Amino acid sequence: MSDELHPVESAPSKHDKKWRKRFSKSLLEISEHLFNRRMMACIFTGFASGLPLYILIQLVPAWLRSEDVGLKEIGFFALVTMPYTWKWAWAPLMDNYKLPILGRRRSWMLFTQVILLGCVAALGFLDTQTELWTIAYLCLAIAFFSASLDIVLDAYRREILPDEELGLGNSVHVNAYRIAGLIPGSLSLILADILPWKEVFLITAGFVFIGILFTLFTSEPKNSIPPSKDHSLKALVVLPFQDFLTRHGTQTTIYILLFMVLYKVGDSMATALSTPFYLDMGFSKTEIGVIAKNAGLWPMVIGGILGGVMMLKIGINKALWLFGLVQIVSIMGFALLAHVELTYGQETNYLWLLAVVIAFEYLGVGLGTAAFVAFIARSTSLQFAATQFALLTALTAVPRTFANAVTGEIVESIGWTDFFILCTFIAIPGMLLLFKVAPWNGETDNKVSS
Repeated sequence: MSDELHPVESAPSKHDKKWRKRFSKSLLEISEHLFNRRMMACIFTGFASGLPLYILIQLVPAWLRSEDVGLKEIGFFALVTMPYTWKWAWAPLMDNYKLPILGRRRSWMLFTQVILLGCVAALGFLDTQTELWTIAYLCLAIAFFSASLDIVLDAYRREILPDEELGLGNSVHVNAYRIAGLIPGSLSLILADILPWKEVFLITAGFVFIGILFTLFTSEPKNSIPPSKDHSLKALVVLPFQDFLTRHGTQTTIYILLFMVLYKVGDSMATALSTPFYLDMGFSKTEIGVIAKNAGLWPMVIGGILGGVMMLKIGINKALWLFGLVQIVSIMGFALLAHVELTYGQETNYLWLLAVVIAFEYLGVGLGTAAFVAFIARSTSLQFAATQFALLTALTAVPRTFANAVTGEIVESIGWTDFFILCTFIAIPGMLLLFKVAPWNGETDNKVSS
């Protein structure tokens, strides 16, 4: 046979060899960051942190709505999440004191989760028509101990992650955080169609054991800076804020604090009444549990992992821009769904559209939150991790607490479609602040070189 029929393959060029070598090196670096015990810990911290909040913002509203509680009352229930806004006030205590067992971080993790277990289980034993105030107080307690758990979990994660893994680690944390939402937002709703609410809340509370087991079998962070022996008011409260102001400067600090408040406000408002929205669109609790929630699982997980890997390469600044734009566009998906229902009515089968909208929403919000939390972590110091992290994340809860409290009244005034369009415009100022706090070509501390 001639060489024309069997051409000899040419040897790889120097350019191809160089490209393959760089690709293999990058792949090895990414795998080393992705598959380690620190990332496994971030899975557990995310699940333990997200479960109580999603019980409050997904399961409790669905429970109240199915028991004929009005939208206004459900909207004002967002005020019970105020502890997330004020957690910075007691964060210094958790930064400087520990309980008698398990060490500074793990002792608080165990204490808060045991109380959360009892509070969530107790909800199902209350009557929504005659004990609404008691339910509100119990939800307030859940929010308080959940916010306290967030304080210590955020500090724990900041201490175990090296700077180059802040983006990826927080991406894993956020994904696990949102996966936790599938328990009260999917499994519990499905069970609610076949079981009494008392049993639903008992089963949901059982998942708190996952975080408790992690707490018992993990170890204290090795990079933790011991708390100061000076327990004066200045050491506990003033120094953490003084440190933050000194490192960033007055003007940049103001921009950062405004950014914390505004970056997620449109998204928070758009998703505040998501479950009542699905119910008003005519979907059953089972359809919401099976289709609406699970449709977002794989886009969220895959997108979150890819987003974390992207942050290793492009840094946190560029991720905030790209993921923030996706997050804004995802809000418009809700407006589209509401418009279709308004135009064609509930008789039309558009479960596929619901699945697409939710999948894109989980992808966009998951990516945006991952970059946002990584930015928060990068802005804190190891010495005052719990206090500074609590202050910054508390600021993000301000719009969720107060703006979300009036979402029900806004919806009843202008309707679902216009409400989601409004949320889209509200999200724009936070994006504009990126010019000041995270410019596109600015410093990217978490970038991995090739």
